[in-house]
Order: sequence, then structure tokens, then C-alpha cells
Amino acid sequence: MFRQAAKLLRRPVPTSSAAAARPSSRPFSTDLPAAETADAAFVEAWKKVIPNIDPPKTPLSYMQPRPATPSAIPSKLTVNFVLPYASELAAKEVDMVIVPATSGQLGVLPGHVPTIAELKPGLMSVHDGNDVKKYFVSSGFAFIHANSFADIIAVEAVPLEQIDASLVQKGLAEFTQKLNSASTDLEKAEAQIGVEVHSAINSALTG
Repeated sequence: MFRQAAKLLRRPVPTSSAAAARPSSRPFSTDLPAAETADAAFVEAWKKVIPNIDPPKTPLSYMQPRPATPSAIPSKLTVNFVLPYASELAAKEVDMVIVPATSGQLGVLPGHVPTIAELKPGLMSVHDGNDVKKYFVSSGFAFIHANSFADIIAVEAVPLEQIDASLVQKGLAEFTQKLNSASTDLEKAEAQIGVEVHSAINSALTG
């Protein structure tokens, strides 16, 4: 039954001519508020195939309207920082956030231009006056919106004060030894990832 539903719920990809003929129903600009709506087409298709089971919620079900871009730059940056298993910060107003982007450390202040940045293992810091909260993040993305909102999604994150420096040194030594003794490409890749991550954690602790 569910295999049938998956086939029927697949949306056809429009051709270039068809796509050009009609305007996009979902603008990509972060300057516009997100529409507070459910995915009506998905729900309708689901009910035709499986009328006895309530349709699962799609990401649109959890989205709330984004505030429009203010006429003046606000004094605070509003940050949402979420993990797959927890919400670390929800609509937290702060002065600045610094994230470890793959292109380098990215500082985000109120009024920052819209940006999407991929995160790499490293130190993320949230600055609110004299209060600085530091996290080690493994990977993820930062979405900076034009309305001085920042959505940061990380695969894993740990407050820096909860990390045991001795265990980091031990792990770094173990992965370095594995890298030196690796005999296959897979072993080398796994060891290299371990070395890089532990080196990044060590740098965050000592930096």
C-alpha cells in the first residue's frame, strides 16, 4: 500500500518551457514571509490513496511566518539553533553569532546579507553582551535571512564546557596511530576523519 502511495505521490518535474510559462509558487527570497500553509497537494494525493490513515506532517506544517525585513536594522539578531534531537536556542535575541563555515569563520550581526553557509567541525560562539556561549558543532548549515534572523542546523553540537580535554587528546593520539598503520583506503579515510575532528575539537578548546 505504501509503495503504491509513494508512486502516486511523486510529483512530475516540469519541463523548462512549462516552468518558464508559470511563475514559481514558492519564492526563494528570504525577504518575503513564509506562507503559513500545509502542503495541500500532498494531503489531497494521500487521502485518495490511503483515506483511512491521516497523512504525515510535511516540513511546511511546522513552518511559521517569517517577519518581513524591517525598514531599519534591528539592534539584535534572532537565532534559532536546532539539532536533530533538541532545540538549543529558540528565537534567542543576541548581539552576534560566529559559525565555523567551510569558507572560514563567519560572523553574523544584525542586518547581515542573506547567506547560506555549510558548517564544518569547529567552534560556534553566541555573543549576548558579556555572555558568550560556545559550542563545538560537527557539521550542518547556517541560513542567514534578510530580516536579521539566523537559522542554524547542526548534526551534532556539544557545549564546550562539557568536553573533556584529556579524552580529546587520547582520541587524537589513537586516530593518528590508526592513520599511520592504515592499510586500506577505507581505514585511511575513517582515521583521517577522526584526526580532523579531534584536531578541530582540540583547537576549539585551546583557541
